[in-house]
Amino acid sequence: MRPGAHRPGAARAAAGCAECYEALTSGRGTGTGAGRTASFAGMEILVTGGAGFIGSAVVARLVAAGHAVRVLDALLPAVHPSGREPAWPAGVEFVRGDVRDRAVVERALSGVDAVCHQAAVVGLGLDLDDAPDYVSCNDLGTAVLLAAMARGGVRDLVLAGSMVVYGEGRYRCAVHGDVAPGPRRIADLDAGSFEPPCPHCGRPLAPGLVGEEAPTDPRNVYAATKLAQEHLAAAWARACGGRVLTLRYHNVYGPGMPRDTPYAGVASLFRSALARGEAPRVFEDGAQRRDFVHVADVASANLAALAAVGDRPAGSARVFNVGSGAVHTVGEMAEALATAYGGPRPVVTGEYRLGDVRHVTADSTRLRDELGWRPTVGFADGMARFAAAPLRGR
Repeated sequence: MRPGAHRPGAARAAAGCAECYEALTSGRGTGTGAGRTASFAGMEILVTGGAGFIGSAVVARLVAAGHAVRVLDALLPAVHPSGREPAWPAGVEFVRGDVRDRAVVERALSGVDAVCHQAAVVGLGLDLDDAPDYVSCNDLGTAVLLAAMARGGVRDLVLAGSMVVYGEGRYRCAVHGDVAPGPRRIADLDAGSFEPPCPHCGRPLAPGLVGEEAPTDPRNVYAATKLAQEHLAAAWARACGGRVLTLRYHNVYGPGMPRDTPYAGVASLFRSALARGEAPRVFEDGAQRRDFVHVADVASANLAALAAVGDRPAGSARVFNVGSGAVHTVGEMAEALATAYGGPRPVVTGEYRLGDVRHVTADSTRLRDELGWRPTVGFADGMARFAAAPLRGR
């Protein structure tokens, strides 16, 4: 065992939460893609950001599937305010360190077969003062990791991407067909007009599902850094004969989401409000369309990608949407969560954030067809389970 690494001896729960670990490693939410993991059983996998919400779910599933797992995580205060090391499943090796630290990354990569890169600063953030941290953690950190992988001969990468790279989703005008609306105008938002019009004629648009070949159009700093990660990973693959599969997560929710932080997703914000006895506050008119996908299904998508990436051609990069396939509005999600929790009804505020998009929902056909993955946690069941699940405390 290397200096700075820790491998606990007793079986303990991922993210310090036995309920979360049981939910993520039981038969619930395994997804059919998990059946492919037998082909890469016994591998040693580095999970960056493995102490985070999604990362810890991936770690739990990898351990349950029989893999050796090493976690690299800086335990940044925005996500881990206590600074304490999480409790891990038996046998997980933990390296506390920053993905931007070349020496730490090189040690963490020693002997691994593949990397599952989850480490990132996420969410819309507060303001542009957050931009240097987003770029440093997400893009510099990814560049340091990729350079170390190239030096160390590690050629297989699964990258955590995001649907935010699309900007607004897919829209169709009755006259002009498929169109890409520009950023929404402040005057329209102030007036409560939230739907983007056709950029050619101003007519109303019909939103649809967005596929991986849709043009990318990041609308905020976080989105820009996530797209830059994809470009960096593709350049790395071409330069050193690597292989990368990027999973563009849609709106992920489930046990272990961080509590009371502006960097969390909307599901966490609503769940945190309910835990405080407050009504969830829904921005705009609540009709924003999203695809809410359970973290257990996202974890199984990562396993399916790790099983498949080694069979891809050298120098290749491929992206996959990860969504449930069911479209719901933000207002519907708030109502379902409040009902399941037994808390106050949501309040629709009419407020807005400039970096938010109106509609973006996934077409995950490629992931289903090519990797055999299927989501297994339905919306109603997932929201009921999420309402009863613990959040990460502060």
